[in-house]
Amino acid sequence: MKPEKQSLKIYYSIGEVADMFHVNASLIRFWEKEFDIIKPHKNKKGNRQFTKADIDNFHLIYHLVKEKGMTLKGAQLKLTEQKSETEANFEIIKRLQAVKNGLLQIKAELTGGE
Repeated sequence: MKPEKQSLKIYYSIGEVADMFHVNASLIRFWEKEFDIIKPHKNKKGNRQFTKADIDNFHLIYHLVKEKGMTLKGAQLKLTEQKSETEANFEIIKRLQAVKNGLLQIKAELTGGE
């Protein structure tokens, strides 16, 4: 997944969300049906409008299903029974990845000058 850009947008289209996670819009629709924590608004045309909270929930689902390899049922149970613990663990993982990327960048700068 590519790094998130800071944005002042309130709503994101299904295409934008799919692009954020490098998946098809059909997977976003499927996860919406499978996970109760995803509740997009719909405009008058019926287009889904996802909020920042929805995207944060997609991050959790993506992490559990795509990165950790959990089944949908397993991810659903985890988010139902241990959502706050799962969110806390995911935040720690994101921070550690940012530290790792920073260290790798420093290493590249140090070794690149030789």
